[in-house]
Amino acid sequence: MDTHDRETVLSVQHVKKKIGRRWIIQDVSFDVYAGEIFGFLGPNGAGKTTTIRMLVDLIKPSEGTISVCGYNVNRDPERALAFVGSIVENPEMYGYLTGWENLDHFARMQPGIDASRIQEVVRLVQLDRRIHDKVSTYSLGMRQRLGIAQALLGKPRLLILDEPTNGLDPKGIKEMRAFIRVLAEQGMAVFVSSHLLSEIQLLCDRVAIISRGTVLAVGGVKELVADHSRLAVWQLHPREEGLALLQGSPLVKVLEQPDEQVDDSIIAAAGEGAIFTELDEGHISELVALLVGSGIAVHRVSPINPTLEQLFLKMTEGEVLE
Repeated sequence: MDTHDRETVLSVQHVKKKIGRRWIIQDVSFDVYAGEIFGFLGPNGAGKTTTIRMLVDLIKPSEGTISVCGYNVNRDPERALAFVGSIVENPEMYGYLTGWENLDHFARMQPGIDASRIQEVVRLVQLDRRIHDKVSTYSLGMRQRLGIAQALLGKPRLLILDEPTNGLDPKGIKEMRAFIRVLAEQGMAVFVSSHLLSEIQLLCDRVAIISRGTVLAVGGVKELVADHSRLAVWQLHPREEGLALLQGSPLVKVLEQPDEQVDDSIIAAAGEGAIFTELDEGHISELVALLVGSGIAVHRVSPINPTLEQLFLKMTEGEVLE
């Protein structure tokens, strides 16, 4: 997916924010394109919420520019924010009203939204069957979807979601992911903040990783992970001779305690007797030739992508994600 041919919906350039004498945001830059899901990943306290509040003009940046569809959010907030739908602070829904009445209430605050548009967003968020029930009877996932319906009323080009799966059960999380993907496929730019690595990995096309108010990296989730892929798992027979050979090679380092660097699920899937190593991927074929030449059968060798968690720890030198 070549992002350069696509419209830049949100552009954040060298944004900084000083509160009192402290720089809460030191330097944040990234672009979000039409039709993509962009993840904003960092531990709680990294500056995610402050950045999001600046995106929707709740607070002003001390330096730098934020623009949506070419309009500067600070100089021309009304025009810029007309393109934005957001769920930033928990959406205020009235429990004693039905879902429809809530949406109708918000629709009146914006020009040009009629009953047919309300019907359209209700269908989109799959609340057709319950929209005339009181919101007090809704599950958390349904309330989240109603909040998104409200954010979509004005046909935004950019949807900003702050921790959208917070508090949802696994089924709700899966439904929310599928739903966000549908929105992006329709050409919307979706900006999702999260401190959950697995969520960003499963959901997003590209990601900005933020720590202590600074963006450490921006890139495709797959590329970022592949760039740091230095781990591989081996199944060899006879195992002990194969292990001795790998341990004797300068091209590879055998991990004594793989659980420190490899996900538990990968260790479980690798099976008994698996050998975990750190190496440059380019050396795998050399090592296979060496093993086979020494009469050792290579049943399997596969590179392991690090999780974003490991990536994050590498980039931040050990700062932990909450």
